Amino acid sequence: MKIALLLLIGLFALLQAVVRLAPTVPSRWHIDPFAATDPAPGGVLAIFTVPMEADEALARLAAIAETELRTRHVAGSVEEGRLTYRTRSAFWGFPDFTTIAARSTETGAEVAILARLRFGRSDMGVNGRRVAAWRAVAGF
Repeated sequence: MKIALLLLIGLFALLQAVVRLAPTVPSRWHIDPFAATDPAPGGVLAIFTVPMEADEALARLAAIAETELRTRHVAGSVEEGRLTYRTRSAFWGFPDFTTIAARSTETGAEVAILARLRFGRSDMGVNGRRVAAWRAVAGF
């Protein structure tokens, strides 16, 4: 019984190490969401228009992302027109990547938010809820 418990604890520690120590390669995640195909299961791609300048829309979303718990900036800038963030789940520390981009249109801006998970096939709706929450707080 003790050996089984020790093996279980060791397996848990190994999984935690893999999830938390896996390197983040910005070029893999900092992609143009306007050019992205449908994300894999667990991912979300939302494209919508807003009646404001592209940099204003992007700055508004960036301000929200940067106050989000367990979220860190990975790449990009408002000036570039695209930013990518990594958000880790509270218990397991699973990383999800969210890229936001904006471009000008005749009536304002088109905004894209691409959220996807790194490990597994399902995030139990976490990415969809994050995208919806960021849009709601931003007033989009």
